[in-house]
Amino acid sequence: MKMRQHYIALRSALPQLQEQEPYEVTTQELAAALDCTHRNMVLLLQRMQREGWLSWEPRRGRGNRSVLKFQARKEEIVLREAQEIAQKQDLQVAISYLQAMDSEGSWGLRAQFQEWLSKRFGFHSEVLGERRLDILRFPLPQSIHSLDPASIHYSGEAHLVNQLFDGLVRINPSGETILPHLAHTWDIDKTRTLWTFYLRKGVLFHHGREMVAADVVFTFERLKALAPRGLYNWVYRGIVSIEMLDDRTVRFVLEQRNEAFLPFLATNRASIVPAPEASSSSKAVHNVSDRFSYTELGLQPIGTGPFRLIDREHGVMVLEAFPAYFQGRGFLDRVEVWTQPLQQQLDGQAEQPAFQVMHNVRLSETATEQWQQVRQSGATCKFLTVNELREGPLTDAVMRETFDMLLNRAEIIERLSGDVIEPADSFWPQPSTSGSGYPCAATPSDAKQRLADAGYKGEPIILATIPQYEADAIIVQQVCELAGITLVIKFIPAEQFKGEERLHADLLLFAIMLDEHRELRLIDLFKSMQLHMRPETQVILEHLLTDLLSESDAKRRADRFRQIEQLLTAAHSLMYLYRKHLKTAFHPSIRGISLESLGWVHFRDLWFTNLPE
Repeated sequence: MKMRQHYIALRSALPQLQEQEPYEVTTQELAAALDCTHRNMVLLLQRMQREGWLSWEPRRGRGNRSVLKFQARKEEIVLREAQEIAQKQDLQVAISYLQAMDSEGSWGLRAQFQEWLSKRFGFHSEVLGERRLDILRFPLPQSIHSLDPASIHYSGEAHLVNQLFDGLVRINPSGETILPHLAHTWDIDKTRTLWTFYLRKGVLFHHGREMVAADVVFTFERLKALAPRGLYNWVYRGIVSIEMLDDRTVRFVLEQRNEAFLPFLATNRASIVPAPEASSSSKAVHNVSDRFSYTELGLQPIGTGPFRLIDREHGVMVLEAFPAYFQGRGFLDRVEVWTQPLQQQLDGQAEQPAFQVMHNVRLSETATEQWQQVRQSGATCKFLTVNELREGPLTDAVMRETFDMLLNRAEIIERLSGDVIEPADSFWPQPSTSGSGYPCAATPSDAKQRLADAGYKGEPIILATIPQYEADAIIVQQVCELAGITLVIKFIPAEQFKGEERLHADLLLFAIMLDEHRELRLIDLFKSMQLHMRPETQVILEHLLTDLLSESDAKRRADRFRQIEQLLTAAHSLMYLYRKHLKTAFHPSIRGISLESLGWVHFRDLWFTNLPE
């Protein structure tokens, strides 16, 4: 490795030379170029000559000039150096090294590196010692900030948490049925406020200790203490107490009936984590934030899931199959999740590498003949909500209606240009009744007149969103500009988006996942919207939500959800933008494919056969 760096330094000192071009140079000049003594210079050149990188004919005597010829291109050596760095699972350093060495910004060197790297992704069998390991290297183009179930914010984090942790129950992909998991059964009293769960025996955490009732108590006490405003907090804030009846039995006492409680227990937010000191006593856990901080569990997660984290250096998460998993060991031995946004860092000029599993992709016609594709039942829906409490143009109902009418959704969808993009007029999965029948865009003069009639004088409207939705925000801004509306974008980090800062904006742009947890996500959205609604609307919405949460019939709950949607859309407080279906493509060599509704693969189920060369 150091030898390559010496060669690159020497090659950089003589950039005018071509390969195989003889060059006369003194030994003093060579020693200066290598920044070393005469003796070390001789040793280095002899080693480079043995490697076949150059030829050197030394000539003795003061003033005599040796003959040097380079044989290896600098780019080849730089590429090998970057490959060796990446092989040590330090992708970020490898990319930074390439960018530093490629001073001219030529894409060729980086494209070669990406092509080499793409071949390392996918399924591989490697022999370590006397053992053969089946390894899946999996590219994830986003950073992982935490793997603590109480503090995750992004889809990649949620997916990894699903591999590392389990909940008391699980939900089927359609979201219709709750199934046993860490709890093998449960009882509910007539008031539906007392829920008693019976835990499986022999379930082990990754550090080897058996899961007991004290861990369940600790998990939810910890969640309430560390994430009082976290996702679905309105569910776990309603837990009055958690009683440990014995080592295998836990009883939750709810403040009031809540039909979302059991589905909540199936989310990764409710993943069971180990208590620092499990006890068979029913004594409540105190000083939770001191005993088990975010940092400890977020960086070194310990769950009961099918995989355990054994390394997370340099942006590469190494997951190893947990042999004692209570539902049986997975087929794969190891999964390496490379989380650095590789393609973005390499300027995004190359085509998508052909990994064996690719999420949320669009394939060319040629590629569709070689790959299998699944269009998932789940989707994401982008939308705008209005901050009715902020004094500004959208405080006025007429202006909100005018803005909603002039916001050209057809133009937004056209600019997004995706085969999985479609109009949306509801958070429910039925085909949009709007279809392509959005109203024709108003002419500039007509839009100007409508805005004037609504009292708009060109005041800037502030739109807040998270950095991940920058592309959508810019398109909305451009479409507003076409209609004569001035829109200013303000970015707020995702982990702060539910805080007070968003209340300084007129509009909020966000998305909701319409997956098996759709009802939970919608209630969470509506409760969040209450914070920036007029007081009278808050009261109406709270009544509707309370009624909804006490309804056990799924069809009647769906009717109540649509009633809430109609209330908000009629007031132009909720404005749909579009719905996006997700696709997963996978190579035919993959077997055991099991997909969540948003397109993620369950690593535990994967195995491979008939692999391509």
